[in-house]
Amino acid sequence: MSQLTWRKSSFSEGHTDTCVELAADSAGLPHLRESDDPEVVISTTPAALRALLRAAKAGELDRLGG
Repeated sequence: MSQLTWRKSSFSEGHTDTCVELAADSAGLPHLRESDDPEVVISTTPAALRALLRAAKAGELDRLGG
């Protein structure tokens, strides 16, 4: 995964060690990681990532873990 170009969210500015980063591989598949543990990478599909982002924006994940 070292060949990927990672991008941080604009919401992460000022937080250099706890950022979610996103990259796409040559096939266009998205990959996610946390900057404080860059060796752990989650790979997904564009459709699944869109569904996750849509759910997060809608607040559907606000009650996880509690």
